[in-house]
Amino acid sequence: MARIAIQNALFPGRKRVSALTVPWCTYTDPEVAHVGLHERNARERGIEVQAFTEELRDVDRAVIDGESEGFVEVLVRRGTDRILGATIVAAHAGEMISEITLAIVGGLGLGTIAGTIHPYPTQAEALKRAGDAYNRTRLTPFVAGLAKKWLAWSR
Repeated sequence: MARIAIQNALFPGRKRVSALTVPWCTYTDPEVAHVGLHERNARERGIEVQAFTEELRDVDRAVIDGESEGFVEVLVRRGTDRILGATIVAAHAGEMISEITLAIVGGLGLGTIAGTIHPYPTQAEALKRAGDAYNRTRLTPFVAGLAKKWLAWSR
């Protein structure tokens, strides 16, 4: 908040504190990290949401490390990939929440996270998997039928 106060004092324009996207983390075992809106807050504001949840027990690195307890949940505005918030419960949630914070601040959607190459194996793969889950919702029966016909024709 001090940066905003200094920018407003020294430069033209007026930034607001409410525009900040501030992540937080509780350093327990596993850690709990969050940024943005919770589902309840979004619904109270009349925002329709869709949540994408990935369990760490399905992430290879978490299993290898013996840290498969937890999940990643990313909240988007229904019908879009615009990220409204995320909660991560994982051994390294404090490190993982930064990717979501950057996406929110930069206006990048969950589809962009899905399209980003992530090192393998890492626990952050759970974020990519959430993006992949979002992308699967875009595959309507009509689009799937078109793709199937195109693939049959192109062989």
